[in-house]
Amino acid sequence: MLSASRASQLHRIARQGGVGALLRSSLASRQTDAHLIARLRNQFHTSQHLLAVETVKVPQMAESITEGTLKAWTKGVGDFVEADEEIATIETDKIDVSVNAPKAGKIVELLFKEEDTVTVGADLFRIEPGEGGASAASESKPKEEPKPTEEPKQEVKKEEPKQEEPAPKKEDAPKRQEPVKEEKKDDKSTPIVAGPTAQAAGSRNETRVKMNRMRLRIAERLKQSQNAAASLTTFNEIDMSALMALRNSNKEAILKQHGIKLGFMSAFAKASSLALQEIKAANASIEGDEIVYRDYVDMSIAVATPKGLVTPVVRNVESLSMLQIEKEIADMGKKARDGKLTLEDMAGGTFTISNGGVFGSLFGTPIINLPQSAVLGMHAVKDKPVVVDGQIVVRPVMVVALTYDHRLLDGREAVTFLVRVKEYIENPAKMLLTL
Repeated sequence: MLSASRASQLHRIARQGGVGALLRSSLASRQTDAHLIARLRNQFHTSQHLLAVETVKVPQMAESITEGTLKAWTKGVGDFVEADEEIATIETDKIDVSVNAPKAGKIVELLFKEEDTVTVGADLFRIEPGEGGASAASESKPKEEPKPTEEPKQEVKKEEPKQEEPAPKKEDAPKRQEPVKEEKKDDKSTPIVAGPTAQAAGSRNETRVKMNRMRLRIAERLKQSQNAAASLTTFNEIDMSALMALRNSNKEAILKQHGIKLGFMSAFAKASSLALQEIKAANASIEGDEIVYRDYVDMSIAVATPKGLVTPVVRNVESLSMLQIEKEIADMGKKARDGKLTLEDMAGGTFTISNGGVFGSLFGTPIINLPQSAVLGMHAVKDKPVVVDGQIVVRPVMVVALTYDHRLLDGREAVTFLVRVKEYIENPAKMLLTL
């Protein structure tokens, strides 16, 4: 509906210029209105776009962790991501933490560089929420494809005239032959040149790599253990014949029924848990001026990963069967190698087992994992001549080592513990029946 002022304006234009002028005026006004509407719409979308951009902060990692190293950006500026898709990885002294997108959208800005130290709660990156990232990415790909195909065509045309121009220059040829003769004269002095080349035959390069946070933490804790604990190691030999016979006769059936590969670690964990129930000091720890004794056994299992040694914990080993222990160890080992361990998986161990035998080690003195008081070291099984009932026979033997904190355990207790483990392994029935 027209206003009175607009109606009078149109009536005046019609009297002066006729119907054509009236139509032209109406068309111009419509175009002006359309431009105004478009401008207002663009301003609205721009303001809405600015308000929609969200800042994602460094997440909480654990109570004891306040900072980490930004190890890698898995996405870049302009990339579209889905909700919960990984954007970055933050390395801490214990685990790697993944930072995921809170919602689908486009990455607008990255606020840190790789290898920067980031603190919990700091602004990490900005994201513009929105859908349709896959379609937008697909549209940009075909536009980029024809560009490289056009460039080589132009280069070929430019190369042809350049090759024709230097051809008629004949004076350059003899000038180039003269220095060749001088080089032949210099060949007589080759013994002098051969000196430095002979010295450089072997590489003497050096590469410096920054230690990752996990390796720094491992180094700190191991040195702390050496400085704090009064470490002492005792050894013993175990005849593995009975345990190997038990495993060989049952491993195929166990693999079919339970999907578990039966190894030695579960047997040593079970034997250790029974021995710890008798020698409680080996399962204790020092806190201030007090000794904390425990009725439960949370077994830390040392696992080698590309980033360093980690010790995931199997809880309440004393109440688990060998098959249950083996399954827990296998699950924890897989999580460790895949980098999916959490802080809860590695917290609170009371005793540690380390198996250097998988790498071929025959002897070793493991280091105590503070605040624990002892660690059992397993080694490779080797055939050795031993005396049985007055006869020399060949038996598969493993050397085991127990490193203990002499502040808590005396030699009698440490040796007794290792003897109990030896008895259980050499007589598995006694262990399984808890005799």
